Amino acid sequence: MDGGLAESPARRNAARRMGASWPRRAWQDAGMIRRALLLSVLAVPALAQERAPARPGTPEGEALLARLRAGGLVLFLRHADTRGEPCDRSFRLGDREGQRNLSPAGRAQAAAIGRRMEELGIPVALPVLAGPVLRARDTAEAAFGAARVRVTDDLNADDYAGGRLAEVLEGHRRLLADPVPPGANRVLVGHRTPFIMVAGPEVGGRALPEGAFAAVEPGGASRVLGILELAPLPGGGFHGC
Repeated sequence: MDGGLAESPARRNAARRMGASWPRRAWQDAGMIRRALLLSVLAVPALAQERAPARPGTPEGEALLARLRAGGLVLFLRHADTRGEPCDRSFRLGDREGQRNLSPAGRAQAAAIGRRMEELGIPVALPVLAGPVLRARDTAEAAFGAARVRVTDDLNADDYAGGRLAEVLEGHRRLLADPVPPGANRVLVGHRTPFIMVAGPEVGGRALPEGAFAAVEPGGASRVLGILELAPLPGGGFHGC
């Protein structure tokens, strides 16, 4: 559910159609966990206003780039552009036909992100970690090369987690909090909604477009330093699902 916190009719209908895929009890438990977590996020007063993405060449973007070049951060990359692609339908991992996939522009955007990171001197710790939903994996492989990517269920999308949503969110927290040695940055490629659930409302709304990075200072508090767009698309950033 990385298009927003509200569930769309298309997603509800798709979930009903896949009833035989997961036991009814698992769906009920997952829904209860998701609602409780969303309410806990929304109940916390925002300590800062919703963030706005920065770009290279702006004062905010250049300051963030300087910090990234030093390494020691976690970069959470939301998968690239999916506009115009069919919404998720099967919610089954590995089922490309039943998933919302990258658009042709999204594939080009992902490759451009990898090139821009190299051009701008942003060091990357290997392997890059990506979620198993194909739009996240495809983004990582197009940006960094398939041989440099490792897929982990810790970065699964909330709608694909079923009764394991709490485990998925704990995996996000661990990957955002674990120390990163200076000189490189841990890159995670995943989905917007689990990141909001973990990082809080400052990265909600329109703060994290498709193809944008959130730069996170690891540690117990996992502080978000800023959001950076390296290859923005005109009119892009958010799908309609």
